[in-house]
Amino acid sequence: MIDKVTIIKTTRMAEEISKKYPLSSAVKNAIIHTNREMFVPLAMRHNAYRLDALPIGAQQFISSPLTVAKMSQYLTPEGCDNVLEIGCGSGYQAAVLSHLFRRVFTIERIESLLLEAKDRFRHLKLGNIHTRTDDGQNGWEQYAPFDRILFSASARVVPKKLFDQLREGGILIAPMERGREQVITRFTKQGGKIMEDSLEVCDFVPILDGVVR
Repeated sequence: MIDKVTIIKTTRMAEEISKKYPLSSAVKNAIIHTNREMFVPLAMRHNAYRLDALPIGAQQFISSPLTVAKMSQYLTPEGCDNVLEIGCGSGYQAAVLSHLFRRVFTIERIESLLLEAKDRFRHLKLGNIHTRTDDGQNGWEQYAPFDRILFSASARVVPKKLFDQLREGGILIAPMERGREQVITRFTKQGGKIMEDSLEVCDFVPILDGVVR
């Protein structure tokens, strides 16, 4: 649940996002009904509704709400059942996705961050989010195929095993490292082949190998 005061704040933030990037009604509603303050460190709460990325510890960041809204919309979630997120971080992106998909699977390599995110999900009663501590580049084969896959960290290459876990007709969105730039890239699986489209330049923390306990 989300209280009326917070709804006013998230609605104002969603309107600000919409001025910069037109949102679908579904994505806008997901932003409005996700309490961003819960995912921001206490010392940063006064900045929770600014369209900025904020540090969350472990050299990680909670993405700008503008970026989260864009990534959610790039997934074109309408009519989809499940989504896999690589890089849970604070859990904010997964929480937004929980209003757009019936089931959200999110993987985080830093165990302490995932434990904090799980506490937030429980507090907010987001029961459709499933979590796992692992190297996200392995995916989550047990629940594949996924309708959508989202990287919340930049990658030099998307592992083949993740494309294998994407259903036919599915979409994978990832910030790809292209020289000195990062580019949000949409990969679509059609006839067993992967089609690729560049969407926009971005700035994400890089995906790293292994697990931190």
